[in-house]
Amino acid sequence: MQRLSALFPSMKRIVILGTGGTISGLAGQAGDNVGYEAGRVAVDDLVAGVPAQPDSRLETEQIAQIDSRDMSFDIWRRLAQRVAHHLARADVAGIVITHGTDTLEETAYFLHRVFAPSRPVVLTAAMRPATSLAADGPQNLLDALHLAAMPEARGVLVCMAGQVHAGAEVRKIHPYRLDAFDSGDAGPLGYMEEGALRRLRDWPAGTPRGVAGLERTDWPCVDIVMNHVGADGRIVDALLASGTRGFVAACTGNGTLSSSLESALLRAQEAGIAVLRAGRVARGSLIDGSASRLPSAGALTPVQARVELLLRLL
Repeated sequence: MQRLSALFPSMKRIVILGTGGTISGLAGQAGDNVGYEAGRVAVDDLVAGVPAQPDSRLETEQIAQIDSRDMSFDIWRRLAQRVAHHLARADVAGIVITHGTDTLEETAYFLHRVFAPSRPVVLTAAMRPATSLAADGPQNLLDALHLAAMPEARGVLVCMAGQVHAGAEVRKIHPYRLDAFDSGDAGPLGYMEEGALRRLRDWPAGTPRGVAGLERTDWPCVDIVMNHVGADGRIVDALLASGTRGFVAACTGNGTLSSSLESALLRAQEAGIAVLRAGRVARGSLIDGSASRLPSAGALTPVQARVELLLRLL
């Protein structure tokens, strides 16, 4: 069996941070791809399962062992602290994070906004558990390791099903298929092909927010409200009474809201509550020019807009 030092002869250290997810899930039967328990396999064992033995240039660290539906601010805080620690090391070429698919797009956007790193931070995951007859996790992890070792790579990236996405753009589009993620209108950054990247677009860039304030335990409450037939302002008033500090409105069309819901959100904004409009449709970006006095989140999905608003409030 070939050693990773032979696969990556020029790399420095790659740090692999495990958080759980389907990639580390176990099912009672090999043919069961849905009735599994996520977050059961340790990150050390995941690395040992790729078609090469890890050498001294790989480091693993278990941040959490959860189903990503249960991702929390506390885990985000710890993850950001460890990413910051390893990015500060001159001997680390890149970081790989194993994650569940349910909230991957939120974690990816969070890390992009906090770090916008000049080295690669690559999230990878799986749609089938580790016990599956055709598990996708080992190949996804191996592709992520190749990507993280590339000297030219930078930014927060997502590597799954042979595709590479920007952390600021990625979104989950399917509940079952292996190619469950895309990047909206822009398409993927490139494709991993036998350990090499066929890049189509430039690496992601941004202005890093930094980790200041993330150590707080009292992160503000930001809620998403959706426009739909019969939507009114009752949910806004109820959430305000419970202590909500911000709202993301998942809008129909080009950022439209029912008159009643929009009025309630405008009252909240006038009272000092932060509000953003985001599109609930699968693709596209809100085009400014509507009569709404509520600010637009542009191309961000509602969950990405929620992360953006949360970081602004922090």
